[in-house]
Amino acid sequence: MELNNLKPAKGSVKSNNKRVGRGEGSGKGGTATRGHKGAKSRSGYSKKIGFEGGQMPLQRRVPKFGFTNRNRVAYQGVNLDTLQRLVDEGKIKDTVDVDALIENGLVSKNKPVKILGRGELKAKLKISVHKFTATAKEAIEAAGGEVVTL
Repeated sequence: MELNNLKPAKGSVKSNNKRVGRGEGSGKGGTATRGHKGAKSRSGYSKKIGFEGGQMPLQRRVPKFGFTNRNRVAYQGVNLDTLQRLVDEGKIKDTVDVDALIENGLVSKNKPVKILGRGELKAKLKISVHKFTATAKEAIEAAGGEVVTL
């Protein structure tokens, strides 16, 4: 090994960039591979997101309609038949709250929960969640359970 045959380790140097704009003698001077004139040849150019070369962009071609309420509360629904299945499997006993539903993978955190009235509930449960439908409330109370709104 001598000074004239020293090389960096393979893969350690990744500099295969063109050296542009370093004079005419380099072959990459003048326009510095940017072509002639236009916005793309200037420094500081950046294309807007969604720009389609002057064609009317998609987000402006597609019509807008409707209204989105920013204050809408989206509840996660859990049906009575699902609760009955959990009781049958022995996963819940007599009280059902949001934490129990999260543990069983029925709902996710940080969103309110609503009990829906599909199915039949035979078990006597004390259910405490954010909201109930009228049919769900009736069915829970008919089975001897208790409804607690958070």
